[in-house]
Amino acid sequence: MVIDTGAKNAIIRSIRQLGYKVIKVPWNTSIEKILSYSPKGVVISNGPGDPQKCPDTINTAKSLIEKNIPTLGICLGAQIIGLAGNADTYKLKYGHRGQNKSCLNLVDNQVYVTSQNHGYCIEPDSLKNSEFDLWFTNTDDKTVEGIKHKKQNCIAVQFHPEASPGPYDCKYIFERLKTLMEEGDAAKK
Repeated sequence: MVIDTGAKNAIIRSIRQLGYKVIKVPWNTSIEKILSYSPKGVVISNGPGDPQKCPDTINTAKSLIEKNIPTLGICLGAQIIGLAGNADTYKLKYGHRGQNKSCLNLVDNQVYVTSQNHGYCIEPDSLKNSEFDLWFTNTDDKTVEGIKHKKQNCIAVQFHPEASPGPYDCKYIFERLKTLMEEGDAAKK
């Protein structure tokens, strides 16, 4: 399921390439409506604007985290997920725009060239009192580029894994969501 806060069609294509059907719902869809579809996973999409002005979507993200539904946030979706997990966000002075933004994956120490287009970001210092660990950081300005929930099946990236500037540079983010969904299916059996 994709919660549309400004979703690009490339996100839907990327999920379909994993072998899943996709249902796209508006940003203000209730958690009850989302659960009525019995989703294997949820993506909260990219989109414009200040994430703090998305209280309905933040509340839905909180419920997804609590219910441990595999969830991926992309760009604005990452900021919404961060807010849902007690992190803070702020407006960048200039924003990150372009297809050549290098990000460091702190798990494997690998640098990825990413595509970005955002003006808000998760406050790094707020992560220590949040439900998340830092996953990716920007190699230029050390801003938060990705987070992983400490206990639940929830991940988020500030960059656009569907943009493929390389052409496959960050598609593995969708593979990570697929792994979370399959692990969730195995746990239910």
